[in-house]
Amino acid sequence: MVLSFVEIGLEADSRWQELTAGQRPWIRIGTALCGEAAGAFEVADALEMALADQSVSAEVSRVGCLGLCFAEPLLDVQLPGGHRVFYGNVDAESVSEIVSVHVAGGTPIVSKALGYLAEETSLAPPPEGIPDLKQHSMKARENRIALRNAGNIDPLDIYQYIANGGYQALYKSLTELNREETLEEVKASGLRGRGGAAFPTATKWSFLAGNAAADKYVLCNCEEGDPGAFNDKNILESDPNTLVEGVIIAGYATGANKGYIFIRHGHDGPIERCRAAINQARELGFLGENIMGSDFSYEIEIALTGDSYVAGEESALMEAIEGKRSMPRFRPPFPAQFGLFGKPTNINNVKTLSYVPEIVSKGGEWFSNIGHDTSTGTVILCLSGNLKYTGMIEVPLGMNLKDVIYDVAGGMKDGKVLKFLQTGGPLGGVLGADNIDVLLDFEVLRAAGAIVGSGGLIAADDSTCIVDLTRSLIAFCQYESCGKCFPCRMGMSHLLEVLERLCRLEGTPEDLALMQNIGVNMQAGSLCGHGQLGFNPVSSALRYFGPEFDTHINDHSCPTGTCLDSRYSPAASRR
Repeated sequence: MVLSFVEIGLEADSRWQELTAGQRPWIRIGTALCGEAAGAFEVADALEMALADQSVSAEVSRVGCLGLCFAEPLLDVQLPGGHRVFYGNVDAESVSEIVSVHVAGGTPIVSKALGYLAEETSLAPPPEGIPDLKQHSMKARENRIALRNAGNIDPLDIYQYIANGGYQALYKSLTELNREETLEEVKASGLRGRGGAAFPTATKWSFLAGNAAADKYVLCNCEEGDPGAFNDKNILESDPNTLVEGVIIAGYATGANKGYIFIRHGHDGPIERCRAAINQARELGFLGENIMGSDFSYEIEIALTGDSYVAGEESALMEAIEGKRSMPRFRPPFPAQFGLFGKPTNINNVKTLSYVPEIVSKGGEWFSNIGHDTSTGTVILCLSGNLKYTGMIEVPLGMNLKDVIYDVAGGMKDGKVLKFLQTGGPLGGVLGADNIDVLLDFEVLRAAGAIVGSGGLIAADDSTCIVDLTRSLIAFCQYESCGKCFPCRMGMSHLLEVLERLCRLEGTPEDLALMQNIGVNMQAGSLCGHGQLGFNPVSSALRYFGPEFDTHINDHSCPTGTCLDSRYSPAASRR
């Protein structure tokens, strides 16, 4: 028998109460990709062994990423009725002590604790000598919406999601709002796509909603092959239910009858956790026929693709789902007219759809009051490179990029000096250290020669050669070009040839004009954004670091010494 949503909510609340205030300690371990890479699975195995060896009973959950990737593996302990105490960079050897002293003994290990997070329902005093994690620079300025549950709930337990407000938005849409009113809430929010183009989400939905076809599809794009970007994967690993709920609401608002979540093959954590979220939603009646007793029926399928960066382009994504090679289509017709399998289709990014449940639940006006000008809401940024604190943050749009680097991320580590930021993925751009005093705003960043794009921010110090970095970006773009259109296929190859020549210190003054000419042709003649934006890394690098290119060309020298490496020698190039 399928329970009503109210009954399911009561059961979820009861289970959550038992976890947080029951008789057993609750231990959470971050096992997203960042945690896995740092050894979280080994720590989890050691934890289970230590609990067994010491005959300690505790609830153990493998959660997602709290955003503090620099501190992974991250483990936190919550005693019954108490606050969460976090331990960073935990290894298998330290687990036994944490279990014996803290879990069993009830005393946090102050010298090893990273910080604590207060539980609102707890009457216990804050642990002495341990800092409040909310005051850490990586957490102090956050406003978590899409990431509200990341690192806090078990991604494989839908009841934990429901206990924290999950599926309230879908219930509200189906019982209080009609399709048009649901769409209106998204419109009022001012939400814009977080996949790179920043197109108004409600406008895009309206194209599909206005099509009266019997079969219509909503697609979610989680290809995410950008170097330096991991926020889409992290949402699926940390809180897949928020995406699943967003995809269902998008289907309801647009009158679609099926959704597809498109994930790059090999991203096992995101795939497995997303599949579990879909299966559990179906078991509780949130997918299938007559959802929550309404006349709305909807299904979701996971579609996988091979390693194809261009598959992230919306029409190439549809080609991949249809079993074809991932190559962009000619347009028109546009997806809302002729999309997947010839049916009207809407495509959004993971982050975009993950905002939807909170927007519908709290109202579009609430979301529109966050952010800056027409860039409403928050932005999820992936911080990597030579920074003191690396990881993932969600901050309001309108925040100064300089504050993100120096206040939130703590500036450069090891006494290094920031030279530039590479922003928005390989098709984004670079910003010199003197040019990062700009707002996180779609239009402001674009005018500065950079984009929010995928949300990746890679910080480079003064030991990095900008010519070599540009060559690396173009090498990636050249390798990932699908080859369908001539301007991109040959343009990327020619740009790479020129940049390789510059890195061998064999460039000529004519090479700068040659690259400019190639870039103009790519932008004008390429079929999709891969070629249209492919010159961005070069143009922005020349804009802010033209003299360094001139030094490579005129003085045949590299200020950082990078291009003296043997891999750029004439002999190496002949090999």
